[in-house]
Amino acid sequence: MRFLPTDEQREFGRSLDALLRAADTPAVLRAWAAGDHGPGRALWGRLADAGVFALAVPEAYGGVGPLPVEAAVACVELGRHAVPGPVAETLAAGVLLAGAGGPVAEKWLPAIASGAAVVSLALEGYGPYAPDADAADAVFTVTGDELRLAPGPGEPSASADPARRLFRPEPGGAPVAKGPAIRAAARAAGDTAAFATAALALGCGEELLRATVAYVKQRTQFGVPVGSFQAVKHRLADTLLGLEFARPLLYGAAVELASEVSRPGTGAAGSAEGSPGAGAAVAAAKVTAGEAGYAAARTALQLHGAIGYTEELDLAWWLRRARPLRDAWGTPSVCRARVLAG
Repeated sequence: MRFLPTDEQREFGRSLDALLRAADTPAVLRAWAAGDHGPGRALWGRLADAGVFALAVPEAYGGVGPLPVEAAVACVELGRHAVPGPVAETLAAGVLLAGAGGPVAEKWLPAIASGAAVVSLALEGYGPYAPDADAADAVFTVTGDELRLAPGPGEPSASADPARRLFRPEPGGAPVAKGPAIRAAARAAGDTAAFATAALALGCGEELLRATVAYVKQRTQFGVPVGSFQAVKHRLADTLLGLEFARPLLYGAAVELASEVSRPGTGAAGSAEGSPGAGAAVAAAKVTAGEAGYAAARTALQLHGAIGYTEELDLAWWLRRARPLRDAWGTPSVCRARVLAG
């Protein structure tokens, strides 16, 4: 078996990289953190035109998915460029609503695929917060076997990443779907959110490492670049190994998710019982990519020295994003427990 992305998948990643390089994402991040979502929504539309959000939406609703491998390729690039907004949550909502079916799917899934709708969600068992709910067109919540559309974003809570604000959705709202299918869809959506977050964390770590390598080649001590010091080389090598170890686990989880969707009797949300194998694979990818991204942030901060703390340095946005991505949609301890159980 050829366990590598295809030429088409790699070209998809390169096209997203080119799109995002031209978008000046640090400026978009600063605007998003200040409450101006206009530049971020404009970028969201361009990403939708490239097909990113259609990857989690079935063809019957105007999407092209679910395509987990392509979603991994896309989210790594979005993580490398620190694209703001509820990316993982919107992709997960595509899986959730496809599993729910009915009028709620018919209304929202085409809008998600086209980029017309930004969606956040909060699922039982993953904490009470819906990221970037103030910028979302809809916030969905699941409790038990009920899917609800929250009446409002609720009050914000403190977040280490100013461009990823956390909200407790307002309680209430009439159920838009209910029944055993909602539980299965919510499990699949949780896996999708964790999987997408793992890819975002891997991309974040890659950019932190790239920026740090470039910096230690320029910064000098005793008349030589600090990157020539053995201790610095070892630290960078350890960081690279962590990221490279996470990559096959991420794509392995993508293959497991794709296999789950293609099994007879399963749909976009997987089987009614879910797949322990896919869930464990996602958890392994999430803990490994999250820890690797956070380790890259610690390395970047140490090797940049005092300049790494400055708000003016674009790197600060990636530094502040690494730990929240590590902990979102499954903390390391929760993911390790799931791997052992699986």
